[in-house]
Amino acid sequence: MVTARRFDLIAFDWDGTLFDSTAAITRSIQLAVGDVGGTVPTDTQAAYVIGMALLPALAYAAPDVPKEKYNDLANRYRYHYLKQQEKITLFQGVLPMLQALRERGHWLAVATGKSRRGLNEALQHADLRGMFDSSRTADETAGKPHPLMLQELMAELGVGPERLLMIGDTTHDLQMAQNAGCASVGVAYGAHAVEDLHSCAPLHVAHDVAQLQEWLSANA
Repeated sequence: MVTARRFDLIAFDWDGTLFDSTAAITRSIQLAVGDVGGTVPTDTQAAYVIGMALLPALAYAAPDVPKEKYNDLANRYRYHYLKQQEKITLFQGVLPMLQALRERGHWLAVATGKSRRGLNEALQHADLRGMFDSSRTADETAGKPHPLMLQELMAELGVGPERLLMIGDTTHDLQMAQNAGCASVGVAYGAHAVEDLHSCAPLHVAHDVAQLQEWLSANA
């Protein structure tokens, strides 16, 4: 028996949700802060900012670094991240999951704190160009948890909030969905702790991609 679609549009966060980049981003933030003379954040502090727009992320991760050094800090972050980029891959099972969702007739989108350039490079690296019907990045609209990313995707694709599902690994993702009046699903294999994800009232929290695909197949 084929279950009717509950959601027409499924929007995914990128880093830590589809792309196994949490550790690389965390380490790159720490190295960059150290490069400019700031107090190096803990793993938890650095991972917390994943998914946020650049300036709020830098302000949180490096509170003792003056704003006039933010440009240097961002450049050092990019330097360290790019050194690791070729080693970063999609989580196992992501590609068949996305293909199955497309075959079922869902529209797919990305809503990410990355820049447009960064997302385009990541999509090319992962060989996923053409997989998504649309995307939004933090440098072309409001950053998470502001709902504008999802509101723009809904307007572009003609989908109401009750027909959009947001999937992400951080509270920023799930709070964005709440702010847009949309449902969400958390993934516990990324940047934020399971209990923090549950505090945002997602429909489900998946502990790996296989669990996520199973839930989507039965409930999306």
